[in-house]
Amino acid sequence: MPRSDERPGPERTPPARLRDALSAALVALACLLAPLGAFAAWAAYGLADTGRYVSTIAPLAADPAVREAVADAIGDGVVRELDPGPMRGTVGPFVQDAVRSFTRTEAFRTAWEAGNRAVHGAVLHALRDERPTRGPVTVDLAPVVAQVKRQLAADHMPFAHRIPVRRTEVAVLPAEDVPGLRKGYHVLDAAALWLPLAAAALAVTGIAVAACRRRALTATGLGTALGGALLALAVALGRHLTLTDLPDPAHRPAAAAIYDALTATLRTTSWLLLALGLTVALASWLTTRRTTTADLAPATPTSPPPARTNA
Repeated sequence: MPRSDERPGPERTPPARLRDALSAALVALACLLAPLGAFAAWAAYGLADTGRYVSTIAPLAADPAVREAVADAIGDGVVRELDPGPMRGTVGPFVQDAVRSFTRTEAFRTAWEAGNRAVHGAVLHALRDERPTRGPVTVDLAPVVAQVKRQLAADHMPFAHRIPVRRTEVAVLPAEDVPGLRKGYHVLDAAALWLPLAAAALAVTGIAVAACRRRALTATGLGTALGGALLALAVALGRHLTLTDLPDPAHRPAAAAIYDALTATLRTTSWLLLALGLTVALASWLTTRRTTTADLAPATPTSPPPARTNA
């Protein structure tokens, strides 16, 4: 005989199973689009905005690894512009020391921001321009060289006035990479708007059509948390691959500092998705558990009032 406190659950009808299957598919797709939408929004509204990019990269002018890498690049570029001969060997070490000294000045921070603004503007213009690219994307280092020359002259270094200030084009993006990056940019630009909206719409629809909405809400929270964790893992893996592919290991600390600065917003977003998803899942699970416990609690019998006796 069945126990009196056991309550048979309701039969799951075919329409209910169909609704749950549809809900699971919609919720899974929404949880997949959430981290992709976060990545697209970061690329389109963070990296592709010159003002945000410059404000993000500006503090790195005080990073020692970045200063050392910039000093090596500028110093080598200046020395290469000198005429071959004894003067190159004599002036070269002074140029390198002067450039390193220059990277510790306020003028370098100004030049760093101006240079990054110029590089970002040139790359962004190439990605947005629909015309075929005839050559690599380049920027001119002549303004930076001119500032170094002025400092050398102020320090009374011999031959400083003979350092040429020519238009020095530095390639920042190969021509063969531009078409592919241009297509990717346009895809990310469109996805930054539509992917988050699609993820929210799919999640709401999936919860609404579910036979058990609280269970669907719990699944949505767990899926969102999983998407945030995968996004954080992708950022960490991208960092490892970026630093591993560098040809010069000496510049890895500078590249790591730049990568961390640029992906700080993306890492924060991934942790927010993880925290939000776990919070929603936990709250939904606790609510479901409390409701189930209240439904299964046996009713307390009400004892009849005692009978009154006549004395």
